[in-house]
Amino acid sequence: MNELNEILPLLPQYQRELASLREIFLANLVMIGEIPSPTMGERNRIKFLCDRFSECGLQNCSTDEKGNGLGILPGQEGDRNILIVAHADTLFSEQIDHTLTVETDKVIGPGVGDNSMGMAAIASLPTILEHLSIPLQSNLILMGSVRGLGRGNLEGLRFFLNNNVIPIHAGICLEGIQLGRLSYSSLGMIRGEILVAVPKRYDWTQFGASGAIIVLNDIIAKINEIRVPRRPRTAIMFSSIQGGGTSFNTMATRSRLRFEVRSESAEVVDEIQKQIEDIVEEIQCRTNVNISLDIFAERLPGGISFRHPLVEAARDIMQQLNIRPWITPSISELSAFIDHDIPAVTLGITTGEQTDEIPEIIDIEPIFKGLSQLLGVILAIDSGYCDEK
Repeated sequence: MNELNEILPLLPQYQRELASLREIFLANLVMIGEIPSPTMGERNRIKFLCDRFSECGLQNCSTDEKGNGLGILPGQEGDRNILIVAHADTLFSEQIDHTLTVETDKVIGPGVGDNSMGMAAIASLPTILEHLSIPLQSNLILMGSVRGLGRGNLEGLRFFLNNNVIPIHAGICLEGIQLGRLSYSSLGMIRGEILVAVPKRYDWTQFGASGAIIVLNDIIAKINEIRVPRRPRTAIMFSSIQGGGTSFNTMATRSRLRFEVRSESAEVVDEIQKQIEDIVEEIQCRTNVNISLDIFAERLPGGISFRHPLVEAARDIMQQLNIRPWITPSISELSAFIDHDIPAVTLGITTGEQTDEIPEIIDIEPIFKGLSQLLGVILAIDSGYCDEK
């Protein structure tokens, strides 16, 4: 297949034929989803993935030093390598009941959309290609990456790309939802936490003495005074606020703010970070309480253009399958590809709701359209159609 026009007519047929793999796919989804996999605790889920790779006859099924799970499906020529990755970690701890409920038209459970569905697609892809008798010229490197969320800071995928000696021609990042998602660029971002802790020996009689919640409120008020430009597009987001005392008649001694700064400009992100650092230092000196600022994740802006052949192919494939593209910048695994100048996109597999909450819900029927979309993009890359002219 050397032209996209040879690929597009096959996609509706693939969608129909994939429905016969429903039970296999859902079995992979349930088995993966019921293995707890919090960030830094993905080992058991990665082991399951590698076992699946071995059963499918993939080569070099292994984990690397960071714990990423990898398998290689060799191509007939093998002169280029396509890396397909889904993050293995979820936002839910091992203490949460991870039982998934499969109903006629949906699957319900913690982390099923983010990102057990993406992992199930990775685990099922060798079976899908075999079932449809699709030969590839390129090698497929299939990967479940660890330490992607929160404090993980994409550590797994970044480690692989920093140390990998195999040239990667293109990448595809898989997210469980939403079908139609098409990300090809990344925003600049910092993610951090401000912790206020009132010392045990604190002079509550000094002028301006107050509890940790009031101090944190002062910090939030000053951050809100930072001038945020409309162009380049920039936002300061408060993710969560925590704090409290032990009873009505005691002052809160600890409070915590989690936040993100996002912008199309790395310089703007840096400038806002410096202003936040100054705010923390000023209020710490004024109140004489302990305030710590921890920046634990960051991204650089960048990516490929809307007119890049990979993006154009993805849009044409979505149109063929009656999928409405939802174009949005990403701060997930795509950022690691961008750092290495590797053309890549992020795709969603199905529709769903209540992301990152209990329970998450994903729809079963659109899965096969999402997988056909994935096959189309793989074939477009494999054919050389997505190479920059």
